[in-house]
Amino acid sequence: MNIRRLSVEVLEAWQKTPRYASELLEDKTRQAALSGPNAAFLHDIVLTTLRNLSLLDHWISHLTDNRHLDHRTRWVLRIGLCQLLLLGVPSHAAVNETVAAAGRASGLVNAVLRRAGRELEPLLAQREKLPLAIAWSQPEFLIRRWIKTMGKEKTAALCAWNQEPAETYIRLNRLHEEAEERLANVPGLSPHPSVEDFFAVNPVPREALKAGICYAQDPSTSFAPHMLAPKPGETVLDACAAPGGKTAILAQLMCGEGTLIACDSSPARLNRLRENLTRLRVHRVQIHQHDLISGAPAPYGSMLFDRILLDVPCSNTGVMRRRVDVRWRLTEPEFAELARTQRALVESALRLLKPGGSLVYSTCSIDPEENQQLVKAVMADHPDLELAESRLIFPPKDQMDGAYAARLVKQSS
Repeated sequence: MNIRRLSVEVLEAWQKTPRYASELLEDKTRQAALSGPNAAFLHDIVLTTLRNLSLLDHWISHLTDNRHLDHRTRWVLRIGLCQLLLLGVPSHAAVNETVAAAGRASGLVNAVLRRAGRELEPLLAQREKLPLAIAWSQPEFLIRRWIKTMGKEKTAALCAWNQEPAETYIRLNRLHEEAEERLANVPGLSPHPSVEDFFAVNPVPREALKAGICYAQDPSTSFAPHMLAPKPGETVLDACAAPGGKTAILAQLMCGEGTLIACDSSPARLNRLRENLTRLRVHRVQIHQHDLISGAPAPYGSMLFDRILLDVPCSNTGVMRRRVDVRWRLTEPEFAELARTQRALVESALRLLKPGGSLVYSTCSIDPEENQQLVKAVMADHPDLELAESRLIFPPKDQMDGAYAARLVKQSS
């Protein structure tokens, strides 16, 4: 089984389709019936290549004297240099196996990779002198935005953070009566130092996840539902609920008492939400397909809510470490488009909020246009709102995925 050939197939499919790399890797792993080690190696090559595209292309230009290359040959060289310079694969294995996957370009690939092996130290040393956008393979427009809002030092720290593979975290599911006792027997758990019930895991406890005693999610995802702080007996809306991780936390906080409604606009995502909530033993929840800004009648009628969680679609700039596709799929005009959608969702949700009620607006973005600036604009148009609290999670500082949450309280008349 030539893992390098499979890597090129995945990367070519990623370039030609809008599908996520993680989905393509799952498909390829299943189709090729890969063993655990081979599947892990395939993931390493593909994801490390995607995280370092600009740097790899810089090295390719240097090593080929800016020669024009067809798409496939460029992907083959990218994965070859990724193995040699970034993954530390022994030279003979990286070169020979990659050349075997190169087809008609095998001569060129062989020559370039052997030269890279001879120049390994100087090539690696180049990185420190390159612009951030090349050294850390981030789009130039994002670098510009980040430097403008947070300065060069924090931008460099964020870029370095985004290059590292993300740890897998699980949350203990306290809705399962045996969860705490059974999770204690799972090997490789490291409690998060500051967020209760979250554990870094290695290896991933697949049986425990399947049994519903825990749920895979980053600690940062818990701040918004805990900020909302629903109480037993209240009416609560999770307006953009799929895939259900935050909904499950809300249900746990409500102790099965009150009315919890979970909505999402996507039928496919709702199916996943139902599966997740069933597995996590979240029983007292009403699930509806509904788009807040569609103008369609709400499935819950004229009900008003004590608390609303609004986890809106966003740029995902806080989770680029975890979602490797984001940096290459995001465009600068999308920030303004997203902000318009986010603002429309907030306006629709506020109409559903009781006087004295709370709405938590949250994103997995670190961009002010989607976060602080949007909340400030909403409050300027709604004098009856008070900003009770807010938090921005900055990945390098907080050592978890980036996120933002703000709790707005509607004043009683």
